[in-house]
Amino acid sequence: MRDLKDRTKKFALDVIKYCMVLPKKQEMQIISNQLIRCASSVGANYRAACRARSKADFIAKLSIVEEEADEAVYWMEIQEGLGKANDSELHRLLDEANQMVAIIVASKKTSKGVASGADS
Repeated sequence: MRDLKDRTKKFALDVIKYCMVLPKKQEMQIISNQLIRCASSVGANYRAACRARSKADFIAKLSIVEEEADEAVYWMEIQEGLGKANDSELHRLLDEANQMVAIIVASKKTSKGVASGADS
């Protein structure tokens, strides 16, 4: 758990640093604000999941983490569509967000006792 706590915090910090150097146009600021909000929410909600009071609470909180990580993917894909496609940092962050989604999905399946090939 400690590793994922650190990883989600690093992800939030990396996204904030990335957004700090984006153009200050209004549309990019709106996208940046949304991206920072959901990227920082990944770590905050993962920490909350680690303090869950029951298995069901843990799974529910992991679902929020999954949604926020997937939303971060969405906002980065929007940036990519606006011409940031050659940005290596954006691609690194996008890959990290996709990995987090996969990790959380797998964690939820494990917590539910679902076989890895089954739908959740």
